[in-house]
Amino acid sequence: MFDRSSQPSSPNIPVDALSEVLQDFRLSGVSYSRCELRHPWSIAFPQQQLLRFHFVSQGPCWIHTKAQGWQELGDGDLVLLPQGIPHRLASAPDVVGDSLNECQVTKLGGNVCEVVREGTGETSTLFCGSMALGVCALDPLISLMPPIIKSCDVASNDPIVGPLLAAMTAEATHPQMGSATILSRMADLLTARLIRCWVNCTGAPTTGWLAAIRDPNIGRALAAMHRDPGHNWTLERLATVAGQSRSIFAERFSAILGEGAVHYLARLRMQVARELLSQSGMSVADVATRLGYESEASFARAFKRITSVSPGAVRRTISGRTDMDFGV
Repeated sequence: MFDRSSQPSSPNIPVDALSEVLQDFRLSGVSYSRCELRHPWSIAFPQQQLLRFHFVSQGPCWIHTKAQGWQELGDGDLVLLPQGIPHRLASAPDVVGDSLNECQVTKLGGNVCEVVREGTGETSTLFCGSMALGVCALDPLISLMPPIIKSCDVASNDPIVGPLLAAMTAEATHPQMGSATILSRMADLLTARLIRCWVNCTGAPTTGWLAAIRDPNIGRALAAMHRDPGHNWTLERLATVAGQSRSIFAERFSAILGEGAVHYLARLRMQVARELLSQSGMSVADVATRLGYESEASFARAFKRITSVSPGAVRRTISGRTDMDFGV
């Protein structure tokens, strides 16, 4: 089914397989907005597939989620919503309605805009964004994360987070030439570090994806698959990467993840394929080749068997990414 012409690789995979996955952390289809909002204001954010973040530089700001209700955010706080759950930001919990229609949105260039709501009340200065993770590398990890993460809850575990938040506050409060670009890059870095902080603060589960990526043997094979899902992986080659015999590797992989390595790899390839088809504009034939299939037909059969839809149907759908417009 797969192209057997390639030779077995000897990837230089670090001992820390989670770092291998995180070092390939990429953000695509990202949009940012610098916001100056005068009290009273309230803005609702619907469910989306993209990850969201909100950084409060100064001024009153509250966030509401269905699970946790209203929570006050202080100056210098950053909240991360890994699964893009619906939520609301407001200058106070008792502010009703949606203020977005009252805002002036100005595109600053690229994927950055400025959002301003005039008025006489106290000003809230925010920097917000929507992020799409690159090619499914962190999808299993993101699905395990809590729906909302506050930087103040994890900052003590990373000495870099505090200074980064302080730098973002200074940049957002006193914008200069290039501030939007600088803020967006700092937001990328903070997001990656918050994800790593959460992982490091999480307990040690015995099963599931996080347990697998932390396993010194299985994690190496898992990282290799995520780094190059289109490689001609066989059970034997994955076992070699893991430093185990074929039988021990197969048994251990299934025990931790609840499915075999070959089945996991097939699902991973189809996740990557779905993203490439719907968001990169690649043809079905090109995606098939990139993921190691000998023909477009064999790829199409595998894709439909696993996803229940044809690759052509996915390619014809409109991308799920969100345009700027304040990320709403």
